[in-house]
Amino acid sequence: MSETLPVRTRDYSLVGIDGARAVESGLASAQWYSCLVPRKQMKALMQRRDGPAIRDTALWFACLSLSGSLGVYFWGRWPAAVAFLCYGVLYGSASDSRWHECGHGTAFRTRWMNDVVYNIACVMILREPTVWRWSHARHHTDTIIVGRDPEIAVKRPPDLLGILLNMFQLKSGPAALYGIALHAIGRLTDEERSFVPKMEQHKVFRIARIHVGIFVMMIASCIALRSIIPAMLLGLPSFYGAWLMVVFGTTQHAALAEDTLDHRLNSRTVMMNPVFRFLYWNMNYHVEHHMFPMVPYHALPALHEAIKADCPAPYPSLIAAYREIIPGLLRQARDPEWHVVRTLPAGALPEAVSA
Repeated sequence: MSETLPVRTRDYSLVGIDGARAVESGLASAQWYSCLVPRKQMKALMQRRDGPAIRDTALWFACLSLSGSLGVYFWGRWPAAVAFLCYGVLYGSASDSRWHECGHGTAFRTRWMNDVVYNIACVMILREPTVWRWSHARHHTDTIIVGRDPEIAVKRPPDLLGILLNMFQLKSGPAALYGIALHAIGRLTDEERSFVPKMEQHKVFRIARIHVGIFVMMIASCIALRSIIPAMLLGLPSFYGAWLMVVFGTTQHAALAEDTLDHRLNSRTVMMNPVFRFLYWNMNYHVEHHMFPMVPYHALPALHEAIKADCPAPYPSLIAAYREIIPGLLRQARDPEWHVVRTLPAGALPEAVSA
């Protein structure tokens, strides 16, 4: 029987010792490795268009409307469970990638379209738009840099129970609701103050109060109708429909290197089927997205082809990725110093400097 190794405690907070070390060592706001792509080709890849996102968003809303309507129609009978299973995934999981791409402002060419879908998706996944816009900007600036990145979902040693609970948002959901309530009374945490500019903080408080109002109206509707159906359509899907978001999201960085300035080493690209790619809006091309975050989701497959010779081989399927992730997390529970080492292809340019 193997012994559990002594745990090296790292400070993942944004106001702790590891964050200060990242600044001192030059890892914070540093220059990242970037694959070489001809300028003309990159300009074409970065071209924003409304068409693909309008098509995909219309299909998303149509599927939400159909599954939600069927759930209400069959309420009390077994087909309602199937309908709400589909509705939950479209609401609590597919909204994550819509939130993400529209937050970058790249899904649509037209800015207000990005903003509308972004704000709708924020309500769906219990994320406050201003806080998360700045949080995600920091995530891209300091990806998986301990003490700098506020969005490290799987820390070391990994909280395995927490990952399982978050399949239904049972850990992160209450924390998100607490954050909304805190902001609604005009308060921010010390970590949030470290990345939300002071001039933007009033927006946090105002929008949190709007979110509280939305959820109060949902609860009032349940009371007035003497039915849980309004909550099944707004609010509860953030919990019962979150499982696929966790399944997809865990593949992004879990068990990979921390404190490296090379996205090829701390991110995964996983090949997925067309249905998963629609639900995930091509975020399975995660190395590509982090390396060139201004390339729209619909151009990521082409970007993958452009840089694949300089990147580790993509995982051929979601199952293949989890064949590495699950044993990797179990090992990190015993040995937090260990991580998966991605192998660069022969002829690839050398990796960036790691801490």
